Amino acid sequence: INDDAEMWAKMWTKQVQLGCIPYYMFVVRDTGAQHYFGVPLVRAYEIFSQAYSSVSGLGRTVRGPSMSATPGKVQVVGTTEFNGEKLLVLRFLQGRNPDWVKEPFFAKYDENAIWLDDLKPAFGDKFFFEDELNALKASKSS
Repeated sequence: INDDAEMWAKMWTKQVQLGCIPYYMFVVRDTGAQHYFGVPLVRAYEIFSQAYSSVSGLGRTVRGPSMSATPGKVQVVGTTEFNGEKLLVLRFLQGRNPDWVKEPFFAKYDENAIWLDDLKPAFGDKFFFEDELNALKASKSS
């Protein structure tokens, strides 16, 4: 479902015609039906990029593909290569800490990952926000 770039472009165009400004392209949440509806993040980025490139103006206000994950809304910005290793580029659109927003971070390229929790940090053993996120969770449970 929704794994067709042409369909996304048509939907965004129709939304603009109706006065609805496209906002996010979300990937399916990590809940029960994810195994049925899920699209790997790499594929979601390809779909988004193809659809985005075929719309103009207000249709390009859409951001994605994005996940409403525990640390915040995370966007897959694209792929890059560093020291010969292919990586995913991500950023926060919203975060538990506003300072995380727009801060790029990198994950190891994984064609099968369908959610943030499936990704491994490209540098080090954890993402830059994990310690603070764990502290925030601990303070709320106290």
